Amino acid sequence: MTSFDSSPTLTAWRALLAVAVVFVMLATTGWTAVRHQRSDEPRTIALAAWARGRVAGHALPDADAPPYRLAHFFATLTAAQRAGLADKYPLVVGNLNGAPVTLRYRANRRAVGQAQKVEQRRVHDERLSPEGRAEAVRRMHRFGSMLARGRHFLAFDPSGKGRAAEVFGSLDRAERISVIVPGVDTNLLTLERPEPKVNAAPVGMAKSLYAAERAARPGTRTAVIAWADYTTPAGIGMDAALGNLAERGAVRLNALVEALPGTAPVSLFCHSYGSVLCGVAAHELPARVGDIAVAGSPGMRVENAAQLRTGARVWAMRDRDDWIEDVPNLEFGGLGHGADPVDPGFGARIVSAGDAVGHSGYFEPGTESLGNFAAIGTGSYESVSCAPADGSCRERITGSRAA
Repeated sequence: MTSFDSSPTLTAWRALLAVAVVFVMLATTGWTAVRHQRSDEPRTIALAAWARGRVAGHALPDADAPPYRLAHFFATLTAAQRAGLADKYPLVVGNLNGAPVTLRYRANRRAVGQAQKVEQRRVHDERLSPEGRAEAVRRMHRFGSMLARGRHFLAFDPSGKGRAAEVFGSLDRAERISVIVPGVDTNLLTLERPEPKVNAAPVGMAKSLYAAERAARPGTRTAVIAWADYTTPAGIGMDAALGNLAERGAVRLNALVEALPGTAPVSLFCHSYGSVLCGVAAHELPARVGDIAVAGSPGMRVENAAQLRTGARVWAMRDRDDWIEDVPNLEFGGLGHGADPVDPGFGARIVSAGDAVGHSGYFEPGTESLGNFAAIGTGSYESVSCAPADGSCRERITGSRAA
């Protein structure tokens, strides 16, 4: 029998398979378009009001100004002036990279409360279809959950399907910060889920990681961000096969990290399509990002780790039952996301996924995959369990006893 390993014929067959997969996606899920914010959406209206606003007789800064400039602006205000802006423009202040963290929490709590009231009215709006009113009920309940005591949101936007970012721990006092970047079908309604899928949603992932990090290194102050603050693909369709949403999300991720308070090292934990975003963002991430860990990745839009052009350590894991293994790992005419990060030839540090369960089970409490994430997030690299394919994944790490 003729061997096709590493042959041009095999490459051609893989390319054809990738195209076939794409057409199946189109046939079954359709081509989902990226919808820009309409002029009547809440945040668009809020931004227009902010652009006309003034404080102490001076115009307000551009909402897109660099974080350092916005930080300087808020530093010049009195506490009463800062609070007044948060209460008057909650959908703007709550999403301003550079605004004080606690001020963003205050603004977003107010914005969530306002959004809940909007949905309460929509529930009884006879102009809506039954499906529309049912969605209003779900959103109303979601916002009610987000208003629970002790919850802190670093970002919130109810426009469209919505975006948010929740923080566990103290960002201002953290010695290590972890950011979870989720994949497809992430929005306000899927931000958190009930059992048994609680740890498959961003909030559940973050809670699990935060608890595991505290258990792994009790004396280290950690903070974890469930970062659902980008527009994700809707299902496994054309958007999931392309990098457009990852490119837009990468801009937002870099802005978030740049604006984080303090100097604590940052670790990114990127799941599924979130790993595509992290791959795109890698070369512009601030130097404080020391680790990029991907799980269940369809690719990072490069052929090897060196092409990420990052000084961060790149880690990769995949559970043996993860269906993502069957997705062709190549790029063809802009479709697909490149090489498999758990391929030894990619150059990532391959760690064990242990007893993770399927594509969404990497953050389940008690699993080796979560334990490895916690070790990376707390800098306890000597505790990382390498996969059989890379028994030396802990080597050459500055400050690690395994170095």
